[in-house]
Amino acid sequence: TPLLYFAPLRAARGSTAATRGQNDSSVAEFILLGFSAFPELQGQMFGAFLVIYLVTLMGNATIVAVILLDQSLHIPMYLFLQNLSVVEMSFSAAITPEMLVVLTSEKATISFGGCFAQMYFILLFGGTECFLLGAMAYDRFAAICHPLSYPMIMNKRVFVKLVIFSWVSGIMVATVQTTWVFSFPYCDHKEINHLFCETPPVLELACADTFLFEVYAFTGTILIVMVPFLLILLSYTRILFSILRMPSTTGRQKAFSTCASHLTSVTLFYGTASITYLQPKSRYSPDTKKLMSLAYTLLTPLLNPLIYSLRNKEMKRAVLKLWQRKVALHRG
Repeated sequence: TPLLYFAPLRAARGSTAATRGQNDSSVAEFILLGFSAFPELQGQMFGAFLVIYLVTLMGNATIVAVILLDQSLHIPMYLFLQNLSVVEMSFSAAITPEMLVVLTSEKATISFGGCFAQMYFILLFGGTECFLLGAMAYDRFAAICHPLSYPMIMNKRVFVKLVIFSWVSGIMVATVQTTWVFSFPYCDHKEINHLFCETPPVLELACADTFLFEVYAFTGTILIVMVPFLLILLSYTRILFSILRMPSTTGRQKAFSTCASHLTSVTLFYGTASITYLQPKSRYSPDTKKLMSLAYTLLTPLLNPLIYSLRNKEMKRAVLKLWQRKVALHRG
């Protein structure tokens, strides 16, 4: 998630007097450098990113549509998955089209407002996904560890509250953080050494003291990322003990299979983001950081629908049923 940046941000520091002396209204647009240092690779990257983007949209849209059309899937487990697919599609749509433009332009520019909007949606969908993954882990914990009381624990009201909380939390994070980042003066610094408007590379251009923001970002990130992550770890620890106590081998296999998809998704999401952001910033070149950021911006939204649909019998059954219905209508 783009919220994870524990290492101190290297924002340009400037005294208040120096900042006042510069024309901070002069930055009407930013220049996204992308992979301009490797022009020979940009065509191949464009092709690969475009294919990944289209498959991501198709895969997640299929999940949303299948769950919407199949009444038997209107239970919390699949409705959470439907929300996750909406988040993944939106996250991709906020980032990938701009990346494709950057890869096909000699000098890719993005307006001040466009940069604000992109950062806002990245933070909104990144934050929402953090909480949704936590809610999905709690749902699996309730279903496996308390099967008899599960309908009461995860009733419609609880499900709606968890979904609303996830989205509202994402909106709050995005609103506070983006508004704060763009309240700094940017003077004549225009070149963002990245593929899109993410918080750390944009903030590096600020010509003001950003210490208070860094403190907020550090504490906020721990709350926003670590609380859901700890909930996931706690839920799956309890789930593991419950599965091991099951007398039936078939029951154990079914429970493991049900949770494997979610665990794989969580590992992808937190693992790739951690590799990108939890390393000391000085250790990697800007181009290496860009490559690592592609892991959670391209791979996670692409793989989530594949993981869930390939490992879930009910999803495969529902897709097959809808496909057969469509073929029958076409023949009729």
